[in-house]
Amino acid sequence: MLYSILLQVLNNPATVADSTKQITQALPVAAPQPTESAISVLDLVLKGGPLMWPLALLLIVAVFVFIERYLLIRKASKVESNFLNNIRDSIYSGRIDAAVEQCRRSTAPTARLVEKGIKRLGKPIKEIEDSIEIVGKFEVYKLEKNMAILSIIAGIAPMFGFVGTIIGVIRIFHDISLAGDVSITSVSSGLYVKMVSSAAGLLIGMFAFVCYHWLNIMINRVVQKMEQDTMEFIDLLQEPVK
Repeated sequence: MLYSILLQVLNNPATVADSTKQITQALPVAAPQPTESAISVLDLVLKGGPLMWPLALLLIVAVFVFIERYLLIRKASKVESNFLNNIRDSIYSGRIDAAVEQCRRSTAPTARLVEKGIKRLGKPIKEIEDSIEIVGKFEVYKLEKNMAILSIIAGIAPMFGFVGTIIGVIRIFHDISLAGDVSITSVSSGLYVKMVSSAAGLLIGMFAFVCYHWLNIMINRVVQKMEQDTMEFIDLLQEPVK
């Protein structure tokens, strides 16, 4: 039986070829896989449109302001542990010039307040408190200087990004209207690039927003320390001399 089948196959090669062709045609043909074109972050940024340049400038300004304010506020938050005790000893011993000199050597805002209070010694306590309060307002102003810049960047950067995206979309539909052909490829290939400006604007705005509130938290801590030290200094002046 097996021998007769083999003999039939050998005697009819055309039949075998036809069968093989039919089987080959019946097999599913794999669809061609789309090729992925890698694109770098720099390429995306450069294709984001002309408004990416002002966004880059806003980012540079935000980073500069944050670093400058952070270093200044951190420096202002450092106060000697025995500062007020040394001031007390100098005042009680009659060494007013030494107390003033110690305040001038310190970089903390509290030292400026205490120095102003020492220079008003002999005046009524109310007058000393008012003088210290005025100096305190100037010190807080120094800490909050340029903070508004971060707040403005946090609000305006996303707007720049949205404007860039809108301009890009307008250009895409203008090109489609001129070509008279609408295809998903032509729309998507341009739209994903134009969305880069929106993403960049949102990221820059988020960065500026976080930096602004972070610095505000640091400033509030310094102000609370100033108020606490000022109260201790006023109490020091009201203590009876031992």
